[in-house]
Amino acid sequence: MIDIGFTKLAVIGVVALVVIGPEKLPTVARMAGSLFGRAQRYINDIKAEVSREMELDELRKTYQDAKDEVETAASEIENSISKSVAETKRTLHAAWDDNLSVEDANDVALSGNVEQLAVKAKNFRKKKLAKNSAIPAWYKNQNGRKVRVLSGAARVAKYSPSRGKNTASFYS
Repeated sequence: MIDIGFTKLAVIGVVALVVIGPEKLPTVARMAGSLFGRAQRYINDIKAEVSREMELDELRKTYQDAKDEVETAASEIENSISKSVAETKRTLHAAWDDNLSVEDANDVALSGNVEQLAVKAKNFRKKKLAKNSAIPAWYKNQNGRKVRVLSGAARVAKYSPSRGKNTASFYS
């Protein structure tokens, strides 16, 4: 950078005082300071822009490298999956061709299992309906049979201890 010492600045100041004059020197000094400030801001902006571009290029390279790695890994996984699917298909086709008669016998057994499963599902739904229905638990526990259903008010009247024995009020 420019090497300007105190003596050189003093000489420049004395020459400027003689050439410009004492009346105009403060305005020229302000203008020179503002121009110097603008130049510094402009240089700092250029430095920041260059550093941002360098960082952006670095990020682009990193992104491209990561993208390439992910694409290669994805293609390797896709190839391995397609190979395993093709191998499984070949195995299944070979087993299908070899054991066709055995599978016919299994189909008959499976149809019997389907019927059994349907019966189990129906029984399960019945049990669940009985468990979750609106019948009170105390009623379900009475030998599992209906004798008679009481309304809520009738139950309160029948089972409340103070209703039938003492008709006197608390306040009277």
